[in-house]
Amino acid sequence: MFETVIPKPINRVSRRRLRVCSECDLLLALPPLKTGEKAECPRCKHTLVRRQSNPAERSLALAVATLIALALSVAFPFLSFNISGIGNRIELTETASTLISLHQPLVALSVLLTVIILPTVYLLSLLWLCIGITRGKPLPNSQLIARTLGYVTPWMMADVFVIGTLVSLIKIVGMADIELGLSFWTFCTYALLLLLTTQSIDRDWLWLALNSAPKAPNSVQIGQSASAQGLAGCHTCGLVNRLSEATCTVRKHPYRCLRCNEPLHPFNTINNQTTLALLAAAAIMYFPANLYPIMITTSLGDSQASTILGGVLLFFKNGDWPIAIIILTASIIVPVSKMLALLWLCYIVKQPASALSPLARVRLYRITEFIGRWSMVDVFVVAILVALIRNGSLMSVEPGAGALSFTVVVVLTMLAAIMFDPRAIWLSARTTTVNSSSLHTSLSKEDPHV
Repeated sequence: MFETVIPKPINRVSRRRLRVCSECDLLLALPPLKTGEKAECPRCKHTLVRRQSNPAERSLALAVATLIALALSVAFPFLSFNISGIGNRIELTETASTLISLHQPLVALSVLLTVIILPTVYLLSLLWLCIGITRGKPLPNSQLIARTLGYVTPWMMADVFVIGTLVSLIKIVGMADIELGLSFWTFCTYALLLLLTTQSIDRDWLWLALNSAPKAPNSVQIGQSASAQGLAGCHTCGLVNRLSEATCTVRKHPYRCLRCNEPLHPFNTINNQTTLALLAAAAIMYFPANLYPIMITTSLGDSQASTILGGVLLFFKNGDWPIAIIILTASIIVPVSKMLALLWLCYIVKQPASALSPLARVRLYRITEFIGRWSMVDVFVVAILVALIRNGSLMSVEPGAGALSFTVVVVLTMLAAIMFDPRAIWLSARTTTVNSSSLHTSLSKEDPHV
């Protein structure tokens, strides 16, 4: 039995504190936060705000350090191998350029985008924003640039590329002498710094610094669904908008945020058609991804095609259990589990009762959304081996037809998770589960600043 929350008046709460949880549509008020504290939704436990000390200076310093590490990673040799006096040395960018020369431009583009291009765009955008904020006057087009950060973040996969590199090294370390170039170490540093940079951003504070003028509407009730009150929270800047005031003339996006002009996504009813269509496309592409070889290995003139499952079995046969488990998990278990989990969530949101509570369902969704990107490990392994092992008929690796299909599967499943609306999980619960004391905390003090 869920606890019903009595609506609370907001006459003592600054309208700047009002937020709508993007994962359960609950309207609430943020409590005063100190440095190092975070605010969670009392119903679904989604992190709404995470405060940092000196956020602009902190993000600026991390972004500069990350760009330096990336520049060093591109400038110096990445990996080299030697077998019987014959070997090869590659730079980081060759993992993509070699794929292009072997007629796999789409796979090459996915590697280049996720590892170098999108992180560079992200870091330069962050520099632009932080420089403007630290000088007390945002630079031109800062709001437009800030809108792009949330779209770029899920597609940056430098950390996944590090794991792919380690898997590649384990695969060939027994047959050749491996040398790690300076770029390898700077790239590991770059991946760590990029992760710290993304975590350093306080999106709520950032938008208040860029434009604090718009405020949430009057006469609203916290502890209730925002959509039931004709409200919608902006998923980009966090501003609570009244839909009647945010109407736009563009038919495709009839509502836009009053602060950042981003399209609003008011929750009206369960609509999973887009997610189901993407899942169907991913399931179709998953068959050629496993039936066709993902790479072709040539050794002493003898070529051998290897599918994903065939590679896993080969690792098990050779006694490389850890690497076999990694590939099995990332390339087979994760994609299949993700598709099944999203399919089940699309079905269960329309059921009034379920063995899992709404909180358990939304946690399943978060896990599903998080793990999807790690399936790119196999694609990165192919990119690294293809670039590194290029010795003609003596020993070489080429990408197979399954590489492109598997890349498409990863992209489609990630898009399916992004398009799934977790607010539908709480609509099926019908009642609200909220700790009333959390709402009292939010109502304890009037403060014009968050």
